[in-house]
Amino acid sequence: MLHRIVVVGGGAGGLELATRLGRTLGKRKQAKITLVDANLTHIWKPLLHEVATGSLNSTDNELNYVAQAKWNHFEFQIGKFSGIDRQAKTIELSATLDEKGHQLVPARSLNYDTLVIAVGSLTNDFGTKGAAEHCIFLDSPQHALNFHRRLLGEYLSAHAKGDDDNIVNIAIVGAGATGVELAAELRHASQQLSAYGLDNIQPDNMCITIIEAGPRVLPALSEKIASEVHQQLLKLGVQIKLSAPVEEITAEGMHTKDGGFIPASLKVWAAGVRGPKFLTELDGLESNRINQLVVRTTLQTTLDDDIFALGDCAACPLTEGSDKNVPPRAQSAHQQASFLSKSLALKLQGKALPSYQYRDYGSLVSLSQYSAVGNIMGGFMRTVNVEGWMARMFYISLYRMHQVVLYGVFRTALIMLSDRIGKRTHPRMKLH
Repeated sequence: MLHRIVVVGGGAGGLELATRLGRTLGKRKQAKITLVDANLTHIWKPLLHEVATGSLNSTDNELNYVAQAKWNHFEFQIGKFSGIDRQAKTIELSATLDEKGHQLVPARSLNYDTLVIAVGSLTNDFGTKGAAEHCIFLDSPQHALNFHRRLLGEYLSAHAKGDDDNIVNIAIVGAGATGVELAAELRHASQQLSAYGLDNIQPDNMCITIIEAGPRVLPALSEKIASEVHQQLLKLGVQIKLSAPVEEITAEGMHTKDGGFIPASLKVWAAGVRGPKFLTELDGLESNRINQLVVRTTLQTTLDDDIFALGDCAACPLTEGSDKNVPPRAQSAHQQASFLSKSLALKLQGKALPSYQYRDYGSLVSLSQYSAVGNIMGGFMRTVNVEGWMARMFYISLYRMHQVVLYGVFRTALIMLSDRIGKRTHPRMKLH
């Protein structure tokens, strides 16, 4: 019987791993590779803010798991991961329902010899009063599309009123990369909507406010880059409230702990990361305070050598014995997927597993069509700051690298050509 490797989660890390394993172990009939996800399609999570504003049509950039499995010698199973029986080496999948609640696929169990958990992360609202009820979290394509529909609804309503003084208020909690990029994309969207005929409301009448509990935007980047981005956002007309932790969120807007109030009809929470709650209930596997599975540098869970975790859902130490973990970033998931595809091949041969070493290649932030800034790691680990056109090219290349892993060089080149042609035949933003 072939060794059964089950990968749970079809995000950047899980899908890349299943694809790599399928092309090697699966193609050579050395193992049976199975990918499990609750959805039928994949879209790169760092693009969700573009989906939310309409800058990107999700249907043109989705990958179908069934087709990907056929092309790359692995099997796809649809279902929501709900539990593990470590002794029996099975995972539980809950039933898949349609929009009306009718059962499409029944609940079932899957056997595994090696299990890889790559379910990603969720936004952490830190228990803020009213956040769950009134905020949109950009955790999935469904959330992004929901925001897009509401954004168009707000604009159509304001346009129909025909009042130049009518304002669309949008508040974003969190001045990290997601919050900053979303704000810039929203400004670009306001200009595009006006250009497409919704001109009874002017672009400047979309009031965008970023609320940050810390003292500056982009706390993960250098002060120089953060300052440049801050100034760029101000030039775009984005209001920034720093050192203003949110205390309560209502239907009308956001109350900060210093007594301030920011009115907002659309509210986005883009601060904090945590693992899904069910990770703390997986047959005794060790988890941390933000629900991540604790793993060793081999990416094996601390209590079970046959269960691995990667990406945002894994708390992996930077080095052996370090109290700092690998940051939850797309490049981390990409690196770990590549690392684990080689490690699992060694595991099948009964060889010792190597330790994962995180390599920071820098950070890039895109300010829509206006600019891009960031830093990249140069030779001898020197940090090189980049901005403008060059930074934009580096930013785009991150997504292209993801596509090359999934599609190969030739098909990615064809996709790039198709995207270039599509810019001349499709609207510059999604209008439905």
